[in-house]
Amino acid sequence: MNRRSLIVVVLLMLAGCATAPRAPVEVPQVMVSPSTWQQVDQEIVSASQSATEQTKIYARGAMDYWRTRVYQLTEENFIPWFSSYWTQEWLSMKVSWYTISAKGEQDTSEKRLAAYLLEQYQERVLAPVAVEIDPDAILSLASAFYVDILKEALQKISQRHGVPIAQLNGRIQKIPAIALGPPSARNASLYTIVHAEPLNSLPAYAALVDKVHKAGGEKGVDSTDTAMAPVARRASQRMEAEMAPRGAASAVAAAAGKLAGGLITVGVAGIRALIQAADRPDSEALIRSSLGNTFDKAWTKLVQNPTSGVMAGTLYMAGQIEGSLAQSAQPPVGVSGGAVDWSPTESTNQQINP
Repeated sequence: MNRRSLIVVVLLMLAGCATAPRAPVEVPQVMVSPSTWQQVDQEIVSASQSATEQTKIYARGAMDYWRTRVYQLTEENFIPWFSSYWTQEWLSMKVSWYTISAKGEQDTSEKRLAAYLLEQYQERVLAPVAVEIDPDAILSLASAFYVDILKEALQKISQRHGVPIAQLNGRIQKIPAIALGPPSARNASLYTIVHAEPLNSLPAYAALVDKVHKAGGEKGVDSTDTAMAPVARRASQRMEAEMAPRGAASAVAAAAGKLAGGLITVGVAGIRALIQAADRPDSEALIRSSLGNTFDKAWTKLVQNPTSGVMAGTLYMAGQIEGSLAQSAQPPVGVSGGAVDWSPTESTNQQINP
């Protein structure tokens, strides 16, 4: 390349660099009519209602699985441990110690034994199941499931009505989903919850979970500990009644002297082993029935209670969202609004019913 050509190329490059950048093309904002916004609001309400029903099915299935696992481990771990001869002997010693240290206080041994049995039930049944799933986990999973369905529905609403997602986002920022403030961190809009990753990272959602826990008792969502306490108390009362003769036999053996007392103790132990073996089927049936009845009542409350059960978080958010849109989503007089099916198989081209 000769010198003249090189100069031309350099000049062209410099001219290109000096050219002013093009101004960004402005996209005109889509004008959304009031009637369209009203349809959008109606469909958000319908989407929330549908998401709530789907979440109920999900939560019920999860609770069924939790109950099945609790029953399995109760049968495999707790009942064999509780009804074994050596456990009964150990509990007999504990009852004796509780009685001696009670110093005349009423029901002290019963309460202390109940606490011990509850601790064992927690360790042998509830804690291992909680590694897989428990009501607190189901509460959070159900809330996240509801929000995921609603997020997908909002995208379809935007497409169906030709409302740019940015404008829809601006609208749903004004729709409260959690309102527990002050402070403002305890509040969250519909926009906030559907864009949270994950939902439980939101301070407002943490405040909602705390509200649910307080409604169910200080230990959590209708605490399973609290639900199992009556079972332990009933078992302890039965055991105290059974163990009273054992204490008397031990006292007789002690009074008979060292040698004779040892023989009496061995004999009594053998007889107790035979009685325990004969009584074991009835004992197991009793504790199985007691645990089952109490647990079923607790399970039903966890499934059905709208303020402290596993659906409490979902129902609260749905109530806030639907309540805030109750006025704007009302169709004009003489016009009936239609419902939209928000099931996972819904086509994105589906139109709202006239």
